[in-house]
Amino acid sequence: MTTEANRAGWATAAILAGRLIFAALFIMAATFKFMGMEMTASFIAAAGFPAPHLLAWLAAGLEVLLILGFLTGAYFSETCLVAAVYVVFLGFAFHGPSHWKTNQAEFGFFVDHFTFLAGLLFAAAHGPGEILAIRRGWLKRG
Repeated sequence: MTTEANRAGWATAAILAGRLIFAALFIMAATFKFMGMEMTASFIAAAGFPAPHLLAWLAAGLEVLLILGFLTGAYFSETCLVAAVYVVFLGFAFHGPSHWKTNQAEFGFFVDHFTFLAGLLFAAAHGPGEILAIRRGWLKRG
């Protein structure tokens, strides 16, 4: 096997692993929401948002759509960008500076969202890879 073939095989495996990791994280998040919708709504209400039950269901629905995008590769860059906005929103809304005074661990949770953001932006720029990917999207990669 050539060095170029090894590199291509490794990159394909890494991209697929990344997609599966993104999907797994959102599968866990959606599962927790569906299993404890009342708790999710309470958490949303505690953050000061109106209509917490509606928002909890909308969040779970969005997470299901994100899962589908990561698993299929369809609209992959768009999926990554929507997930990126969602993750940053969650970071500020539920772990932002107003939470740091009462619990310094919240700062770590906040920073973790930006690590996730970096991965999502990188994935959006590079696409779903060559295997197990439905090639659909609105954004064109150059």
